[in-house]
Amino acid sequence: MQKLIRKLLAPLALAVLSTASFGADKIPVTASFSILGDLVRVVGGDRVSVTSLVGPDQDAHEFEPKPADAKSIVQARLFVVNGLGFEHWAQKLAKSANYKGATVVASKGVKARTMTGEDGKSVETDPHAWQNPENVVLYVRNIADALSKIDPEGAAAFKANSETYMKELQGLDTWAKEQFAALPKEKRKVITSHDAFGYFGAHYGVAFLAPQGISTDAEPSAKHVAQLIKQMQHEKIKAIFLENMSNTKLLEQLSKDAGATVGASLYADALSAPGQPGASYLQMARYNVTALLAGMQKN
Repeated sequence: MQKLIRKLLAPLALAVLSTASFGADKIPVTASFSILGDLVRVVGGDRVSVTSLVGPDQDAHEFEPKPADAKSIVQARLFVVNGLGFEHWAQKLAKSANYKGATVVASKGVKARTMTGEDGKSVETDPHAWQNPENVVLYVRNIADALSKIDPEGAAAFKANSETYMKELQGLDTWAKEQFAALPKEKRKVITSHDAFGYFGAHYGVAFLAPQGISTDAEPSAKHVAQLIKQMQHEKIKAIFLENMSNTKLLEQLSKDAGATVGASLYADALSAPGQPGASYLQMARYNVTALLAGMQKN
């Protein structure tokens, strides 16, 4: 990984040194992935220019840096990462690029969830904290604070933007709770590609089961898949969902073996492309809630 990053950076050195400016009023910000990029745009407004290294419908778990990604970090004044072990490549990339700007861990202050590994012994930190809107409130505060330190003149604007957005997040959360409250608890069971909805499930009382672990690059064992099929048949779980950045083959086979039907795609670790249902965090969250409810009603 280290050698790869150095090779990517080599042809960029002269280009970066010769870059004159990034625009008179825009603060160049690089976000590790699309969901964070959206939050930065909302909080920063017209005072920021945002680049997301891992774009819409792309998988941060399997991200491989390209020359343009290294250049984006070098030119940024703020690097926004999720933390909680989500972007295992981010720190190495920034260090190898000799990044001199500020870095903010958006999940700072979040009460992290842990999960038992497939071996039944190891413990892993669940990094998907954005799936609970209450955690996103913390993300927004951390981003606003970081931008205010870089651009004190914009602090009032960042505060106003973040406060308005936090009210929208609270409205989203209230609406989602009302939707799930109308569904009997015994129906709140779902199969998804990987364990990306732990925070969501704990917050809204939904049981999520997945053949893969926390990371999409994990390979589920045959034993684990067989156990999942047996559980699905025993509990009559019909709600199966793909994710917009996942491999579809595993769940399609799982649904066939268990006699269930695959429903709509959920947005887990990435937003959708513009014009699609999950183009922003708020749109993504509302879409996921609506799709999950429709699927669980069939259980």
